[in-house]
Amino acid sequence: MAGELEPPDPSLLRISDTDRNHVAEVLRAAAGEGRIDLDELDQRLEATYAAKTYADLVPITIDLPERPGPGAQPPVPRRAAPVPAATHARSFALMSECVRHGAWQVPEEHAVLAVMGSVRLDLREASFMAQETTIRVGAVMAGVDVIVDERTHVIVDGVGVMGEFTQGRDKVPARVTPDSPVVRVKGLALMSGVTVVRRAREPGEPAD
Repeated sequence: MAGELEPPDPSLLRISDTDRNHVAEVLRAAAGEGRIDLDELDQRLEATYAAKTYADLVPITIDLPERPGPGAQPPVPRRAAPVPAATHARSFALMSECVRHGAWQVPEEHAVLAVMGSVRLDLREASFMAQETTIRVGAVMAGVDVIVDERTHVIVDGVGVMGEFTQGRDKVPARVTPDSPVVRVKGLALMSGVTVVRRAREPGEPAD
């Protein structure tokens, strides 16, 4: 229809210092693996901290992997002491994928930002650092999946704009008690899908 406003271009959204620091971490990891030399690192870092929008960040890392490649070797532990589960305060996907699963610690506030990418949070084996956890989601042309087990009390309170922000049909009956952890999922899905689903937690089950 003539005169109708076109949807905003997500790539032109303004970025934050957190977004710039995330890209800087990817660049430093790439330099440490020998993917780029120090001169390239300096040039790309300068471009990163000068970037204003998501479109500015794309060419800086488009030829680099978000995570270490298949040939990367895990560090050798110096001692046999058990390694505590990692704590993640945010999950970020810019034209990429971010997956959290297995044993990890969820703080009282967890932020999710997905722009033309996907984020998958599997909370079935996670440890909650508070009785009530809030997951704040911002999704732009992206997909975000949150998975909880039968004991978790989940509250979905988000807004979908030309998209959906919903709790899917439970795959297992809920067994919520007064001492169950509470997970609130809030935020905005712009031309995106944010779905929360309840699945059984079974030993050895893959994060499908």
